[in-house]
Amino acid sequence: MSAAFEPMAEQARRALAEELRRTVGGEVRFDSGSRALYATDASNYRQVPLGVVLPRSAEDVVGCIDACRRHAAPIVPRGGGTSLAGEACNVAVMLDFSKYLDHVLDLDPGRKFAEVEPGCILDTLRDAAERYDLTFGPDPSTHDRNTLGGMIGNNSCGVHSIMAGRTADNVEALDVLTYDGLRMTVGRTDDAERQAITAGGGRRAEIYRALDEFRTRYGDLIRARYPDIPRRVSGYENLEQLLPEHGFNVARALVGTEGTCVTVLKAVVNLVPSPRRRVLAVLGFDDVYAAGDAVPRVLEDRPIGLEGMDRLLIEFIRRKGLETGSLDMLPDGGSWLIAEFGAASDEEATAAARGLIDSHRARGGAGHLVRDRDQQKRLWEVREAALAATAHVPDMPESWPGWEDSAVPREALGDYLRDLKALFARHGYEASVYGHFGDGLVHCRVPFDLRTEGGIRNWQAFLEQAADLVVRYGGSLSGEHGDGQARGALLERMYGPELMQAFREFKAIWDPQGRMNPGKVVEPFPVTSNLRIGPQYQPEPVQHFFAYAEDGGSFATATRRCVGVGACRRTDSEKGVMCPSYMVTREEKHSTRGRARLLFEMLHGGAINDRWRSREVEEALDLCLACKGCKSDCPVQVDMATYKAEFRAHHYSRRLRPRAAYTMGLIHQWSRLAARMPGVANAVMQMPVIADAVKWSAGIARQRRMPRFASQTFVDWHRARPAKPRRKGRVMLWPDTFNNYFRVGTARAAAQVLEALGYEVAVPARPLCCGRPLYDWGMLKSAKALWRQTFDSLQGEIAEGTPIVGLEPACVSAFRDELPGLLPGDERAGRLARQTLDFTEFLAQDLDELRRFEIDGPALVQLHCHHHAVIKPEAELSVLRKIGLDHAVLAAGCCGMAGSFGFEAEKYDVSMAAAERALLPRIRSARYDATVLANGFSCREQIEQGTGRRTLHIAELLAKSLGTGGNPPAGGR
Repeated sequence: MSAAFEPMAEQARRALAEELRRTVGGEVRFDSGSRALYATDASNYRQVPLGVVLPRSAEDVVGCIDACRRHAAPIVPRGGGTSLAGEACNVAVMLDFSKYLDHVLDLDPGRKFAEVEPGCILDTLRDAAERYDLTFGPDPSTHDRNTLGGMIGNNSCGVHSIMAGRTADNVEALDVLTYDGLRMTVGRTDDAERQAITAGGGRRAEIYRALDEFRTRYGDLIRARYPDIPRRVSGYENLEQLLPEHGFNVARALVGTEGTCVTVLKAVVNLVPSPRRRVLAVLGFDDVYAAGDAVPRVLEDRPIGLEGMDRLLIEFIRRKGLETGSLDMLPDGGSWLIAEFGAASDEEATAAARGLIDSHRARGGAGHLVRDRDQQKRLWEVREAALAATAHVPDMPESWPGWEDSAVPREALGDYLRDLKALFARHGYEASVYGHFGDGLVHCRVPFDLRTEGGIRNWQAFLEQAADLVVRYGGSLSGEHGDGQARGALLERMYGPELMQAFREFKAIWDPQGRMNPGKVVEPFPVTSNLRIGPQYQPEPVQHFFAYAEDGGSFATATRRCVGVGACRRTDSEKGVMCPSYMVTREEKHSTRGRARLLFEMLHGGAINDRWRSREVEEALDLCLACKGCKSDCPVQVDMATYKAEFRAHHYSRRLRPRAAYTMGLIHQWSRLAARMPGVANAVMQMPVIADAVKWSAGIARQRRMPRFASQTFVDWHRARPAKPRRKGRVMLWPDTFNNYFRVGTARAAAQVLEALGYEVAVPARPLCCGRPLYDWGMLKSAKALWRQTFDSLQGEIAEGTPIVGLEPACVSAFRDELPGLLPGDERAGRLARQTLDFTEFLAQDLDELRRFEIDGPALVQLHCHHHAVIKPEAELSVLRKIGLDHAVLAAGCCGMAGSFGFEAEKYDVSMAAAERALLPRIRSARYDATVLANGFSCREQIEQGTGRRTLHIAELLAKSLGTGGNPPAGGR
């Protein structure tokens, strides 16, 4: 039986929104943009919600559900939106707890308990618990952004479930709210308490009496039919917790019900000891089947985590260039097991790992011991990137979830993998397999054809046969992600009709009106309905400026590159730059995922219907800093800076842009004019009333200090100098707008360093610009025109292969990224992109020459976001090491200035919040004698204006050791 879809009339939806705004203190969002943002999760499914509520308190949740009940509106409690089975999307009111109800309320290390709100991020809890050498055992790969509420809904697991079990095994009590308005705390219930509850009367007594009758009626069937495996996560998988031998634990029975029964308001969870010292044993096998066969034997050594990866996954990682350096830690083989050992001491953990490696080698296998923590972290990052590695693989069809987390008994894993791979082949699929092998769980992302009717029929046939296969092995359709819509219709194959009736009755005890996440798990929608990208998805072709070579030359394909795993919703910058606007605002629409979803919906239609003119998409992209962090940090390399430029080129076609677009966006033109009378320009910007008026008219924040124009441009200074003798080749030093007109000392220092190394330094014969500020505003026709000027002016340099050396990372990235993307068919574009090097990239080609630059003293290094994302920092760091500088790279993320972004009046608060999140406090607390190295003009302005500390470009640092230091002229920098 499938759910019957009951649409809500638009007038009724608006009436519901009005009542929610009157009664709920949190945020109520029923606009088309918010509905589009929440129309999907990380699954194959799409259902536009009625609206979204972000409650600030438990009372808000109560009020929201009361209003929804009066309007017969369904409810979906949503976690981090990373669900892979469709349980986090529905035509319902979405309750998003992740913005406000995200706290650890209490932590009792003595009793090893913690009380959390449903929106609490797992790593927030784990970080708090680690202070007492404790942790929450289940740890999915999304641990730095998934929520405890979502984990309770899905019964999540993770790497260390062999040590601590599933989420259900770690829940002590739940504060829950039913759709009919009853709020109560549930947990383990002894007979005396149960009898007292039922004697008390009311709705609570009614529920407990029904649960008691339920367990009596179905207890024997549950005992007989539930698979006895560690990763039983399909269906209502924890109903055995109601049985007498489990203490009538109502809280654990509700775990894994995927929001179809109750809304969780708070949870008390168990904590377990967290081993202080950890060591990895990495074992190589001929193939993944042999790795699966070895699992029971490896478990005898009692690892705390045991993961498997096959050859195809590693091949995909190499093809995509993800963490390829970490692959050197893998021993010889065609598949691998990673066993983690934990103990109180390094010696104890190492001894256990060595014992496993020795026994594996005795059987003819290869093994490596990994003790270094940084290496361990890198290896785990490879494993955590597996989902991304199997998505959008070059020269492979698109892959999808849908059969991504089946589980079988551990002792049967090898044989199951053989049969599963054979089933793939029969249906024409090739897929990597990996996962939590220690618990018999297999992850995979399969290239299902969801775009054609024939492909859909093949997919459905595969799912039915795969379900039958896992049942034959005594396994579970889902071992981690839940069923939602993806596997709900297959559950009868696993449990049989009687238990399916039991599931319906259990849901009815809690939700007799059927309004909690309808159509998921119980009476589910058909697997092939509500597809986000199905045969009916036929977006109209659009003309676009960029090439989108990685997406088959299609902007529409680029908009569906996001797979929804939410790495952009991290709230710190320890792992990268992405996504500064989300870190500041905690708003889904200001995450990379949210923006990608809106762009997809823009082309899909339904929630957003005005395409390129969409106000909702423009609002979301307006706070994108175009830092390009997502281009490198997003697991599937969503390139939001490019998408933003593309969208704005169409959005503002034949329309006026905001004032800042014509001031900061055209800074190259204004700078050329100001260079004729820099003293006058600087004087005007220092007069209080006039300066404020100019800033207002230009859309610039009043709080910003405007950079001073140099009294002499770098190019003029360079041309006035006599030629220097050379012993090496000729280089073209690119005079970008920022270092030619403002910070000329940087460009002068770079020229002096290059000349000291024996190079002839040339500059272009006419003013040129890469057009970097134009992209943010979508002025792509103007950007193309500037590139063609560059082609004409540098025709000889391009032909001769002269290195173009850049000082401003944002400009170098324009050469390397935007240029070939805008002009893909122009051979000059490709050659110029290849010839352009960042200053330290050029120096790193001959590190031995840098021995003369020996520099003492500590230094803090703030990498420009484009340096991180496009250029990559390895060359810069190799130069710093070669000159002997005692340096530390700040894991502070984006500085928040991001070109013109931080100068704009409307963006100033966000810009400063991004800087104050980590960067500026770390600079202020640095030693007084520490050098602050920052190559980006934006970074330098933000740091100097925010802290008063002087910054240096690495060229200036090197020039200082020559005794020159760039010597900027008076009036400039």
